[in-house]
Amino acid sequence: MLMRTRHLHKVLIGLVFLFSACEQKQPPPEPRLRPVKYVEIVDTSAARVRTFTGVSKSTQEARLSFKVAGTVQKFGIAVGDVLEPGQLIAELDPSTYELQAQQAQADLARAQAEERNAAANYKRVQGLYENDNASRNDLDSARAGAESARQQVTAARKAMDIARLSESYTRLEATDRCAVVSTSVEVGENISAGQEVLLVTCGDSLEVDVSVPGSVITAFRTGLSAVVRFDSIPNKNYQGVVTEVGIAATGGTTFPVTVGIPDTYNELRSGLAAQVSFQFSRARTDVYTVPSASVGEDQVGRFIYVVESAEQSGEGLIKRQVVEVGEFTSAGIELLSGVEPGDKVVTAGVSVIRDGMRVKLN
Repeated sequence: MLMRTRHLHKVLIGLVFLFSACEQKQPPPEPRLRPVKYVEIVDTSAARVRTFTGVSKSTQEARLSFKVAGTVQKFGIAVGDVLEPGQLIAELDPSTYELQAQQAQADLARAQAEERNAAANYKRVQGLYENDNASRNDLDSARAGAESARQQVTAARKAMDIARLSESYTRLEATDRCAVVSTSVEVGENISAGQEVLLVTCGDSLEVDVSVPGSVITAFRTGLSAVVRFDSIPNKNYQGVVTEVGIAATGGTTFPVTVGIPDTYNELRSGLAAQVSFQFSRARTDVYTVPSASVGEDQVGRFIYVVESAEQSGEGLIKRQVVEVGEFTSAGIELLSGVEPGDKVVTAGVSVIRDGMRVKLN
């Protein structure tokens, strides 16, 4: 019994040494690599197309108004009407201005009568002075009276002209062939001078205003070609050309750019939603868009992580890359510098990786 126990003990000790030897021969487990997702920067073509939204409007747009205040007496214009040159648009009650013109006419007649009397008096005193029957002071006083009366006539005539002009301003007439876009007054309404009565568009040419980010505004110039598409007219393109480029930002960081449509089309009108596309060479708009989560920021500035190829297939090395960012768009954030076509930019897990880390490409 004792011999059997000793034999069993030796067997157990041998097994322990055997297992220990096996464990020592196994290599240590490799570190587990963190998987990352990435997007590759792609240069789709030798040119880049940028599209912006806007609204069409007539190249000749006017807000018509009266030059004088008054009560609207006639107004029968409706939206969509086409006005012809000389057509009456609206009329104010002219009674007040007619009375002012009549008063000015009476003042002129009075001034003319006084002028005739002053001229006759000067002629009479001049004759007396020549016969030594009037003094030099009498002659000078008569001459001054005649000149003053003459100036009074001039002032009265100007006042009468102004009164008649104001009376004529109670009629608002079309000067060109225009289409009515909107109206702002009604019959019986009291309006002030300069208050908008209606908005009209004249001429057949249209243009579209778009807002361009400051990051690419230097690529725009007058004469640059564009393609205009309207939401309400699918499957049809219209050729446009840049006619104006804003020199000051509006709305914060965007600049106004006006695109004209040189040709005329019966189906186009003001107020249509439009998409305007421009094509540039890469040398002028070397801008790439990545998901916003790809860009980090610290005390140094904005940066991204780029995955460089490693020796092992399916693995990569993380490289920290400083970038300059542009506009935030619905597709992500624009990178103005720091990336090139072919770069693999990490799109997730930016906060848990670091420069030089080995990762697994996912």
